[in-house]
Amino acid sequence: MLEFVRRMTAHPTWELLWPFFCGFGVFLIGLVLRRFLTRRLSRWAAATKWQWNDLLVAALSGPFVLWCLMAGFYVAVVASPASSDMVSVSGKILSVLWVFSLTLVALRIADQIIRQYGAQLTATLPLTSLTQNLAKGIILAVGALIILNSLGISIAPMLTALGIGGLAVALALQDTLSNLFSGIYVTAARQVRVGDYIKLESGEEGYVVDIAWRSTRIRNLPNNWIIIPNTKLAQAIVTNYDLPAQDMAVLVQVGVDYRSDLEQVERVTRAVGKQVMQEVPGGVPEFDPFIRYHTFGDSSVNFTVILRAKTFVDQYLVKHEFIKRLHRAFAQEGITIPFPIRTVIVQAASPASAATQDARGSAGQSK
Repeated sequence: MLEFVRRMTAHPTWELLWPFFCGFGVFLIGLVLRRFLTRRLSRWAAATKWQWNDLLVAALSGPFVLWCLMAGFYVAVVASPASSDMVSVSGKILSVLWVFSLTLVALRIADQIIRQYGAQLTATLPLTSLTQNLAKGIILAVGALIILNSLGISIAPMLTALGIGGLAVALALQDTLSNLFSGIYVTAARQVRVGDYIKLESGEEGYVVDIAWRSTRIRNLPNNWIIIPNTKLAQAIVTNYDLPAQDMAVLVQVGVDYRSDLEQVERVTRAVGKQVMQEVPGGVPEFDPFIRYHTFGDSSVNFTVILRAKTFVDQYLVKHEFIKRLHRAFAQEGITIPFPIRTVIVQAASPASAATQDARGSAGQSK
C-alpha cells in the first residue's frame, strides 16, 4: 500500500491533481462550515429580539460560497508548483475580491437597515433616496480606498489630483452640485419630510414622495407628480401642513338671518360640530368646536365655525359632513340662512326740491 502511494505521488500527473484535491477539499470543508454556521446563527437570530442579526445572517449566507471558492483556489495555487510571483499575484487578486465582496455585503446590510428601520430613525436618518445613495457612496468609497491600499497604490497623489481638478469639476457641475447640497440641506433641516403635505408660494402643493440628489418629487391630489429642483425648494416659501403637528384647524364661514336668535344659533352649531368631530372619520373627537361672530353682512350676520381635522386631506370630508348636518339642523330649528338681499330705499322729494328741479328743467329747454 505504501509502495502504491509512493508510486502515485511520484507520477507527474500527481503534481497536477494534488493542488486540485487540496483546493476542492478546502472548498468542501468551507461548505460544511457554512451549513453549520448558518444553522447556529439562524437559531441565535430567531431566539433574540434584536432584528439586525437577521439581516446579518441573510447578508452573509450568499457570499460565503464565494469565499469558500476563493479559499480553495488560493490553497490550490499554494500547493501547486507555481512560482512565488504567481502566488503573490493570486493573493493580491483574491484580497481585492475579498474586500469587494465585503463591500457588497456592507451595501446590502446598509440598504436593508435604512429601508426597515428608516421609519423608526426618522429623527436622525430620514428615509429618502438621497440618504440611501449617500450611504452607499460612502461605503463604496471606503471599499475602494481599502482595495487601493491592498494593491500598494498611494492614495495621497490621487487626492491631490482630485483637489486640483475639483475646481474645474465644480464649475462644470455647478447646477448639479447646487441641487445636491440643497437636497442635503432640505433633508438634514427636517423642515420638509417625506410624507408631508406642503404648498409652495408658487401654488404647487401635494405630498412629498421623495427627496433625490437633484430634485424633489411631490404627488398632488389628482395623483400627478410635480418635480421641483432642490435649489428651488430650498429657496421657496413653503407651507408645511404636517408641522409642527398633523392636525389642523378647519374654518367654515356661515351666515344667518338678522331675525335669528344668535344664542340658539351658537348652541345648534356647536352641537352639530361636536357630532361631526366624534362621528366623521378624520375629525378630532376630543376637540370642542366653537364659533365667532365677526360681520354684519348685507343680508346676514356672518360667523366662522372652527373645527379640527387630523390631516390636511381630512378637512374636505369634515367640511362636507358639517355643512350637510348644519343645513338640516337649521331647517329643523327654524333658523334661516338668507339669500343675498339688498334693500333699496327711495325717498320722495320735498316740494322745494321739486320746484328747483322743474326750474332747472325749463332752463335747459330754453337753451
